[in-house]
Amino acid sequence: MIGITSALWLQQAGRKVIVIDPNPPGTGASHGNAGCFNGSSVVPMSMPGMWTSVPRWMLDPLGPLSIRLAYMPTLFPWLWRFLRAGRREEVKKQAAALRALLGPTLPYLKQIARGAHIDDLICEQGHLYVYRSEKSLAGDRFGWQLRGDAGVHLDWLDQRQLQDFDPALSASYTQGVLIRENGHTPDPGGLVMRLAEYFVRQGGVLHQAKATGFRLDGGRLQSIETDNGIVQADSAVIAGGAHSNTLLKMLGDWVPLETERGYHVMISDPESQPRVPTCDASGKFVTTPMNNGLRLAGTVELAGLEFAPDWKRARALVKLGQKMLPGLPACVAEERLVFWMGHRPSLPDSLPVIDRSSRCPDIVYAFGHGHVGMTGAPMTGHLVADLILGRTPKIDIAPFRFTRF
Repeated sequence: MIGITSALWLQQAGRKVIVIDPNPPGTGASHGNAGCFNGSSVVPMSMPGMWTSVPRWMLDPLGPLSIRLAYMPTLFPWLWRFLRAGRREEVKKQAAALRALLGPTLPYLKQIARGAHIDDLICEQGHLYVYRSEKSLAGDRFGWQLRGDAGVHLDWLDQRQLQDFDPALSASYTQGVLIRENGHTPDPGGLVMRLAEYFVRQGGVLHQAKATGFRLDGGRLQSIETDNGIVQADSAVIAGGAHSNTLLKMLGDWVPLETERGYHVMISDPESQPRVPTCDASGKFVTTPMNNGLRLAGTVELAGLEFAPDWKRARALVKLGQKMLPGLPACVAEERLVFWMGHRPSLPDSLPVIDRSSRCPDIVYAFGHGHVGMTGAPMTGHLVADLILGRTPKIDIAPFRFTRF
């Protein structure tokens, strides 16, 4: 999604654009997310006091956030940065930066996609957070304060209002927060594919290949090396998600990029589904009604790019969904379930990198959006175009510079 929106903004500015990707559009991390356009997602992953949870993460392999013990030695430097990023004053700065990046998502998406015929893939119905107790809600008070300070309007629902809004939800939920400004897509992968098709109709080129290096002359970009030939280019955008560091290192740069391995399960022909995308705030998972079924997505596993998936985590989402939606049967037939695991590109402070390469000003970095890649893509693409075209960026990009590390 980041790469395609960057390509579209540059194309609309009159540039000839080639997208280099070893995989078809819409088949990476963007395919598997919860499909939410949440301009309200200003709360960083690392929050004050989170360090006290590390032992629990390591002991609960199916919890909302788990760490593979075998990966801990590799992960430790990143985890240390992650916990330090959760200091209260740092979190406030991160939230302000995220609001600037994410707030204009839907207007910018509609602007970039005029002519793409994707209206059926953009729903503006809001997003619901639910809690089972006042205590669990109180534990998230600082996060809701951050959203309110950022200008996000919140509708607080008691148990009766929650049931009136969505009778499909379990009556065990006693508190809810409705954010009406948010939206979602019922087909994230399809949305990226349709945008890519629009890009091609407008004269863009999709080059299926893996980028392997850069040819520079006097610090200026001449071409990109791939495993399927040389591509001439005078500018480039690195939007490789969790795999971006390989290309950065070729340019002499580095950031503490990790992958938060996210899981989802799709249930076809669900007997019950929520009215709008609904997040169990304590369980850290989201249920989203999709065109081809019900998607339950979320949780975080820190285990790098190489370890095999732990499909027990995906199966655990089914049980969580059954607790949220009593209308789902206690046993769902295996043929109705499709499991998926993907790699969220994650930086310790929950802010992406949007910046120029230190070695070559013609190369721009755009990756590391963590949980907000789909939401952050429209503005990120605009900022990428600003940098390449020499325009003043629409928002302050200082919080997103890679030199902060």
